[in-house]
Amino acid sequence: MKITDPSFNYNKFGQSYSGHRQTEPEIAKYIDRALGTARTVLNVGAGSGSYEAADRYVVAVEPSIAMRRQRLQLHRTPAVNATADDLPFDDGAFDAATAFLTIHHWPDRTKGLHEVRRVTKGQIVILTYDPDALDTFWNAEYFPEVVEVERQRYTRIDELISILGGVCKVEEVPVPLHCVDGFQEAFYGRPEAFLHKEVRSAMSAWGFIRPEEQEVLVLRLADALASGEWDRKYGYLRTQPYFTGAMRLITAR
Repeated sequence: MKITDPSFNYNKFGQSYSGHRQTEPEIAKYIDRALGTARTVLNVGAGSGSYEAADRYVVAVEPSIAMRRQRLQLHRTPAVNATADDLPFDDGAFDAATAFLTIHHWPDRTKGLHEVRRVTKGQIVILTYDPDALDTFWNAEYFPEVVEVERQRYTRIDELISILGGVCKVEEVPVPLHCVDGFQEAFYGRPEAFLHKEVRSAMSAWGFIRPEEQEVLVLRLADALASGEWDRKYGYLRTQPYFTGAMRLITAR
């Protein structure tokens, strides 16, 4: 499958997104450290508001009306209706900027990141995935079609560093076993979660897989679970406290 448009239609498919995608405290610690002493923060592609710090002044940018509505339902501050490549702010308006699991949705990442840099005086903090590390997670065996979608959408880490410029720090982010943010690696030790459509619907990659193809992939995992195959290969993950896969935190200063 060739992906020509990496963006996901959250207005159509993201109505219950915030019910499955929430702030994971263990991951939030990495973000808080990266932000340092920044007081004013721009959060681009903010979604429903996960990982926004309550003790900083945060301005959120989110183009999806479905996501903006969910912010209000969660009693978070309203988001500005704008996109990364055309931010309605003055040069150097913010101490720092963040982009959490969003840049793979941006049609023009170079333009978007340059625009984020324009309005930011200090560090840009990006939570993303390393496409070269996707095979470390077992879904590469059971859902290779989904992994291929992700591989096409994620920008290589070295390319992001080149676009961002300056001094960049890249950190591997371990995911806790009972992670409350429902991205794919969050269920490394809870494979049964993928059998539920509502869980998969909160992961944008699955939105690129036709429903009939999803049924084939889910049946593949269901059979492996029923036969004990998955547990023979990966059962140790059910009690492993953390899993370090493809999640990366980039801090560009």
